[in-house]
Amino acid sequence: MNDDRMSDAFEETRRLVGYVPLGKADPSLYAAIGFRCGLEVHQQLKTKKKLFCRCPAGLYQDGREFDAQLVRHMRPTLSELGEYDGTALMEFKTKKRIIYRIKGETACTYDIDDTPPFPLNREALEIAIEIALLLKTSIVGELHITRKQYLDGSIPTGFQRTAIVGIDGEIELSHKTVRVRQLSVEEDSCREVSDVGHERTFTTDRLGIPLVETVTEPDLLTPQEAEEAGHYIRYLTRSTGKVRVGIGAARQDVNVSIEGGSRVEIKGVQHIRWIPVLTHNEAFRQKALLMIRDGLLSRVDNPDAWKAESIDLPLSLLPPEVIRPGYRGAAVNLPGFSGILPFFTSPGRAFADELADRVKVIACIERPNMTSPEWGYPTLGREVWEKIRSLLAARDGDSQIVLWGPEEDVETAIEAIEERCLLAFQGVPNETRKALPDGTTVFERVLPGPDRMYPDTDSAPIPIDDDTIERARKGLPEPVIERMRRLASWRIPPDTHRYILRRNLFPLLRWAIEEAGLPPVFAGTLLGHTVRSASGDREVDAARLRWLIEETLARGLQIEILRPLAPLALSDHEAGFEELLKRIGYRRIGEDEIQSELSQFTGDGNADFVIGRLRPLALGNIPLKRLAEIIREGRG
Repeated sequence: MNDDRMSDAFEETRRLVGYVPLGKADPSLYAAIGFRCGLEVHQQLKTKKKLFCRCPAGLYQDGREFDAQLVRHMRPTLSELGEYDGTALMEFKTKKRIIYRIKGETACTYDIDDTPPFPLNREALEIAIEIALLLKTSIVGELHITRKQYLDGSIPTGFQRTAIVGIDGEIELSHKTVRVRQLSVEEDSCREVSDVGHERTFTTDRLGIPLVETVTEPDLLTPQEAEEAGHYIRYLTRSTGKVRVGIGAARQDVNVSIEGGSRVEIKGVQHIRWIPVLTHNEAFRQKALLMIRDGLLSRVDNPDAWKAESIDLPLSLLPPEVIRPGYRGAAVNLPGFSGILPFFTSPGRAFADELADRVKVIACIERPNMTSPEWGYPTLGREVWEKIRSLLAARDGDSQIVLWGPEEDVETAIEAIEERCLLAFQGVPNETRKALPDGTTVFERVLPGPDRMYPDTDSAPIPIDDDTIERARKGLPEPVIERMRRLASWRIPPDTHRYILRRNLFPLLRWAIEEAGLPPVFAGTLLGHTVRSASGDREVDAARLRWLIEETLARGLQIEILRPLAPLALSDHEAGFEELLKRIGYRRIGEDEIQSELSQFTGDGNADFVIGRLRPLALGNIPLKRLAEIIREGRG
């Protein structure tokens, strides 16, 4: 913001939109604006090989280490109906130079489209069928592999191979049932290393790893429902024990719309906990864009004839800090747009950011790339703006923008600004937006349409017979909702549930309670508190924990000793049980020795102090509850 006047304009439009923070919103607010949301949850499968080749899956490279580089320039292809997909055309306009960093151990000639695909990985298909059954979908009788165009460079071939496995399913949330449109199995894309100007760099280690995509219907009517559904689908896929975990193994795309708005896809939601604030802010962004549309339509008589006027601008009029060799400056007049550029769209962002984002993505001019007298940085003096208004022959009610960038990109930038302003007369454009950690989003690309899909002529249909489906059905875990109900019936603290389900520790928990005989609350907090604190985001070795519990019970030790032992056992998989006991200073003693030790503490000292001193001796030898009784008895 340039001055207090701009700040006032932003805050005033924020109040007009009626924006409230997520924590102050209630379901009635979302019902009033017609909030609707659907999810697309991507989950990598734990297979040995990739989906359409025989390269190992799950090996990752440092973005700075590679054996070879491949450079590509993408171009769109016609669909079966002879039309181009809008997203493909937009990506083509960016003139990106795509660089792939390749490690020989993780990629082959299939990945770079020099070899036809191998037969689809049957291990991946069988896991996908299991997940599709858990989602209660109807399994297709024949798998048809199709190509989905991606010209952003994330796949060297320019398309992703994908196939629908199941349709028309459902998941059961705490208070409603959400419909599942479909589950697909597909190959993962490359991992982006950088994206600056006209150059975008990827690594190919993640490329081709099998994943499933679960798509829900837009049945989620609040941001909280969307988050709950995201967690449920994550728990469901992980309940199979056949999916990958860790950074990048699962990703969410979120589709949001409100009454009168359009479907907007938020991509790259790295954490499910981001979903509420992202969807909340997107709903208000759409409300703001509808208000902007109504304001423009009241000012402009013939939107179809609306046009932005532009002129070249001497570099001497631009702030010296933004000028680089080969740069060009331009000024653009936006008829009827006075007061629109600083109009609130989401926290810290205004309509001017909608323009600047498109300039960055389509014209590849990094921000800051433009400014105006109403919004933006760096600022220009009043005299400069008056001169620019005169050169543009601007009228009252118009708004002006000054932009700068490489000579060859400025014309594309002007086109991008005009195109986005024309879309403002329609309201909310269908587009894909990138999620940011602060809960806001930025423009990423035009929303793809059906023209980007076409059959894969390299792959024959794959029949899925009843025997395959029934074999998968026999090995299914119980539904996630049943696991949630069991946790509640065991009275396990609610703050442990998410960790136990997310790490698929429920089978271990059930064994510990029903077969090993551990008290439910103790077993639940051992996993949901002690193990979570020790392991953080790392994968938990359930087999190692089961061994630890079995050894503890077989030796007749009291179960409280598991709390200090578990973190050590998980951090050192080579240490035996005796070594673990040695590390915590354990020695076997009886109750008589403990009572003898108690005699050292005479007088009216603090009982908690005495318990703290004797606890290491009692741990594993007598229940800690009995230790407290001994101390009370010994102190009279």
